[in-house]
Amino acid sequence: MRERSGETSSSGDRESLDKPAGLPHPGEVNRSELADFLRRARARLDPSDVGLTAGARRRTPGLRREEVAQLAGMSVDYYTRMEQSRGPSPSRQMLTALARALRLTEDERDHLFHLAGEQPPRREATGTHVRPGLLLVLDRLHDTPAMVVTDCGEVLAQNALSRALSGDVLARPPQGRNMIRRFFLDPAAQELFPPEDRPERAREQVAGLRAVASARPTDPEPSSLVAELRAASEEFARLWDEHEVAVRRAATKRFRHPAIGILELDCEVLVNSDHNQQLVIHTARPGTESYLRLQLLRVVGLQDLTPTSS
Repeated sequence: MRERSGETSSSGDRESLDKPAGLPHPGEVNRSELADFLRRARARLDPSDVGLTAGARRRTPGLRREEVAQLAGMSVDYYTRMEQSRGPSPSRQMLTALARALRLTEDERDHLFHLAGEQPPRREATGTHVRPGLLLVLDRLHDTPAMVVTDCGEVLAQNALSRALSGDVLARPPQGRNMIRRFFLDPAAQELFPPEDRPERAREQVAGLRAVASARPTDPEPSSLVAELRAASEEFARLWDEHEVAVRRAATKRFRHPAIGILELDCEVLVNSDHNQQLVIHTARPGTESYLRLQLLRVVGLQDLTPTSS
């Protein structure tokens, strides 16, 4: 029987009719919707919401494009092209950085991934999305180093003073953002601590990772990190075999800054409700030499104070 015109359509046409308007096909970037979402997310944020000063009078509400680009670790031109619906397809790493910079909720982050034609990270498996409320607390800590890390040592966010104290961890490749991995495999990371303190810091790292691994026996993340470090570091393997276990809690630590000197800081660890992310805060006791040095570090920030040779 001959099909009558208007009563049938191709499978492609049926798919397009079934698909809600404004949403991309899998793997397809909806550039116009993505641009609109980014503009609206940027407009609702004040500089104080992300730890920035307002500065000169602003003609429009919200963050500037260059501020979002700075928070996300991308070029201003790249971000501008995304807001103008003419940018390239953003990578998953870039989408994650944008979600943090714009303080998106998990639902908003998933929407961002969908608009970019990507599947969102699995919530139950990653634990890497920092809630906006936790980022707000981090941004308000102007005078003390603070960062958000996973229970496996992955750095998710830092404030400015944390970057000044220990370097910009998020500027490193993904494999270089884990504090435990860096401590045992990157000699430069151990230089952050005085030589006489390093054995104790190493024991703490291993004992904390063992606590996480035993609490999550079916999770491949801690077990794979343990396997990697046992194979690559004799020190880690030796300490692991001693079977010490300790949950990360408050402690006093000494840090060695190349320009400021030794800082003795009290470390407080606040754990979120899911127990997979920690807000780590370092404070100096008022009236101490470390307190004065921390204030100096706040002033100089990331400047290089190494004297130049004449």
